[in-house]
Amino acid sequence: MPSTDLPNRMTAIAISAPGGPEVLRPVTVEVPRPASGDVLIRIAAAGVNRPDCLQRRGMYPPPAGASELPGLEVAGTVVKAGATVTNVAVGDPVCALLAGGGYAEYCTAPAVQCLPIPAGMDSIEAAAVPETFFTVWANLVDRGRLKSGERLLVHGGASGIGTTAIQIGRALKAQVFATAGSDEKTAACERLGAERAVNYRSEDFVEVISSLTSGDGVDVVLDIVGADYFVSNVKLLKTDGRLVIIGLLSGSMVEMNLVPLMTKRLTVTGSTLRNRSPAEKGVIAQSLAQHVWPWLESGEVRPVIQQTYPLEEAASAHVVMENNQTIGKLVLVVNHDR
Repeated sequence: MPSTDLPNRMTAIAISAPGGPEVLRPVTVEVPRPASGDVLIRIAAAGVNRPDCLQRRGMYPPPAGASELPGLEVAGTVVKAGATVTNVAVGDPVCALLAGGGYAEYCTAPAVQCLPIPAGMDSIEAAAVPETFFTVWANLVDRGRLKSGERLLVHGGASGIGTTAIQIGRALKAQVFATAGSDEKTAACERLGAERAVNYRSEDFVEVISSLTSGDGVDVVLDIVGADYFVSNVKLLKTDGRLVIIGLLSGSMVEMNLVPLMTKRLTVTGSTLRNRSPAEKGVIAQSLAQHVWPWLESGEVRPVIQQTYPLEEAASAHVVMENNQTIGKLVLVVNHDR
């Protein structure tokens, strides 16, 4: 669609006030304009992520200058490019990581945060890639330094992050373990490549994984849970192990004996993605293009999508996510032909 044919107004999903899913309301707003290093994307689909729910509840505001609309990842077509953009062009099908604005018919994104839709993948699948794949790669590889032959434990293995981490861990030739909250979810984790997934509601994951590793433990833990699992994670880590914390579902405050961190020479680290600069995210994008896109195009790694919803039913998707009913991702589909 040439830029001269672009509408001035679009449908988007706004947060009317902090609160439950019902505060997500369709609104009509102006189509955003891309800055010199940005592109304007005609959105075909947008991924739903837990940070969207936190933002809706007033607990995770967008960074300065970002759209107030929720939505951290999209797939669609570039319809306008800023003056300094060189890596993508009008007409290119892309998926993109955003700091906000994805629950809409159009959005802007820094061009360095855009990647081509992998060959053989449609826009719905591609919309489920950026947020989780950027996050997992940056934390498993850049911070966790996961290597071939090492052991990885993924908490929340059935989540969007978890299903991605299991597959990337296996593609890196690590031995992967996972935790999840039901037998259905643990079975899904094992189908994706986890050697053993532990139902934390009925089993002690420390005991199970210690037994499976003959008491040796794991090299890397990717944790979305936080406080409640901290001590257990430390128990399971091998000497020179790395604990990477990327979520705080159980809280952020913990009290523990620091001696094991010292005697086992452990690294405890963590990160957030949304507040990083476009340049930093662009570096991650380049790594994904080099290392992960071939896996996506060969089918060795694939986003797991549980369900799609029309854009206007974003509230329904949030209900499902907050009830922890998902295996993989939820995606909003945009209908431009209404």
